[in-house]
Amino acid sequence: MKWGLLGGTFDPIHIGHLRSAEEVRELFNLDRIIFIPASVPPHKSTAGISPFTHREQMVHLAIENNPYFSFSGVEKEREGKSYSVETIAYFQKKYGKDLEIYFIVGQDAFQAIMTWKDWERLLVMCHFVVMTRPGYEKKDLQGILPSSFADAFTYREEDRGFHGPGGYAVYFREVTFLDISSSRIRQLARQGRSTNYLVPDAVGRYFLQQGLYGQD
Repeated sequence: MKWGLLGGTFDPIHIGHLRSAEEVRELFNLDRIIFIPASVPPHKSTAGISPFTHREQMVHLAIENNPYFSFSGVEKEREGKSYSVETIAYFQKKYGKDLEIYFIVGQDAFQAIMTWKDWERLLVMCHFVVMTRPGYEKKDLQGILPSSFADAFTYREEDRGFHGPGGYAVYFREVTFLDISSSRIRQLARQGRSTNYLVPDAVGRYFLQQGLYGQD
């Protein structure tokens, strides 16, 4: 099994999340993409974040018509902050060697990888897919990781990946650039403006019906 894991606050999940996930799935011939909402995001204040149950429901609504997309509430099941290193370990323990994991992150998030919990361990636990903006090209990991750590990865032209000592690789892949953010969608909703074509229709109807983002 080859699964992509895509975490995020998803408040709300939007078209950018869905389109980039679909492109990564095709690029790496993945069997499934798992959307994993963070319960307590470690890099964000929890103030103002919608309750997990609402974010979970919006993910379900967004992915219900794609047979390759699934949901996991694993980070809600753990107490405390939602650390990616623990989420990956959970999937590896549950599914064992039958599962090959591709952990999907955005370019900005990967640039800050050294602020993540146990980042050295994290980078050699599974494959990483870094979704980049058009025109971005990375031929080494210098400038992102310490030289002593970056030097342990070898770039292979045949698959355009940086292969590390754990047998896993870091791949930088350009995805369709959709300048959409959850914060902007929340702002539009508060102002009573349209969010059509930014989120799936079912998601838009849900957060309006639930009054999640209110109005100014």
